[in-house]
Amino acid sequence: MGICISSISSSSSSKTGLHCHASTNNHSNGTGFSSSTTTTLATTTNSSVGPQSQFSEAASEYSGGIIGDSGLILESPSLKVYSFQDLTTATKNFRPDSMLGQGGFGKVYRGWIDTKTLAPSKAGSGMIAAVKRLNSESVQGFAEWRSEVNFLGRLSHPNLVKLLGHCREGKELLLVYEYMPKGSLSHHLFQRTEPFSWDLRIKIMIGAARGLAFLHGLQRTVIYREFNPSNILLDSNYEAKISDLGQAKLVSLQAHSHVAIRIMETYGYAAPEYLETGHLYAKSDVYGFGLVLLEIMTGLRVYDPKRPHGQESLVDLLRPKLSSEDKVKYIMDKAIKGQYSSKVATEMGRITFSCTKPDPKKRPNMKEVLDVLEHIQHINLVIPDLSSTKPITASSSQSSPRHYQF
Repeated sequence: MGICISSISSSSSSKTGLHCHASTNNHSNGTGFSSSTTTTLATTTNSSVGPQSQFSEAASEYSGGIIGDSGLILESPSLKVYSFQDLTTATKNFRPDSMLGQGGFGKVYRGWIDTKTLAPSKAGSGMIAAVKRLNSESVQGFAEWRSEVNFLGRLSHPNLVKLLGHCREGKELLLVYEYMPKGSLSHHLFQRTEPFSWDLRIKIMIGAARGLAFLHGLQRTVIYREFNPSNILLDSNYEAKISDLGQAKLVSLQAHSHVAIRIMETYGYAAPEYLETGHLYAKSDVYGFGLVLLEIMTGLRVYDPKRPHGQESLVDLLRPKLSSEDKVKYIMDKAIKGQYSSKVATEMGRITFSCTKPDPKKRPNMKEVLDVLEHIQHINLVIPDLSSTKPITASSSQSSPRHYQF
């Protein structure tokens, strides 16, 4: 069945261009990519990617071009096709000291590639790419690899990860992404030693909201499904870009459409309707977004089994306070005291409360969430508190490692 993808519920005012992010970790020496001189930029074909996904079939009927003011759908994936030897060279034979992170798909390595040709280059020459290599024992596999190629090979947006190329050779499945020097939101919230400023927290969530609004606003909605702070990566300017569309799903144009998915491990970010029925909606992503909003407000993980019994789930513990102007100020991260007004805290509490409503039909859509966050950013005035220290800004220090999950 043919599907025409034509429009987004556009609100993105980002003018950062149509290059996106990468999944990586340490070392912010650059963001370049390359591939071997024996490999050329090529449009992926069924022989390299396997049977086309439903998205590929839909996108193939689209004439191509800019959607809204910042998104782009390509007629077909135009990605670098690498050989396994290319990526072995780029990553110094996948040496342990090149590893940037590890997740469900496998390990992610730092690779060096030529800026212009994307050919593999010597370490320190050219630019850095993030090379994700499938673990043969991974629960993820070819389907997720193909989904990444089909989605990120066709969709371009300032707040989506940029996929540069791929490799399928024997049992080896690899993906090559743009390098994101500032790491993940998860790192900045939960692992860095110095507090992460409130201004940057809002900026990052606005960028992530633009990415989700783009996916949800396509004529054939894309449910992202994996929204959590580890999948929000940051470029050198702390612009947020959503990574990992390996689990993404398409839904029909009908109102309240959903897909039935086998329930997988969720780490506390899954919407209640998904856990109860296995049904995913676009509003399920909104729920996950609300949980991350709660994390940036509190500086605490949305789920932590180390907390006292009955307090493991942050949303169960704090959600009743989010709609109260008097109570919401007490749940704000003490590390950012003095960096926001009471009005900002109240507005952030209200939109977080709305996003996390148990009934998906009662949650706002991502366009509405984005509008509220942009309003909050506009009214956000730093009102110093005499008992607080000077508002803290993000440090560019590379002293603490950036651990990534993919």
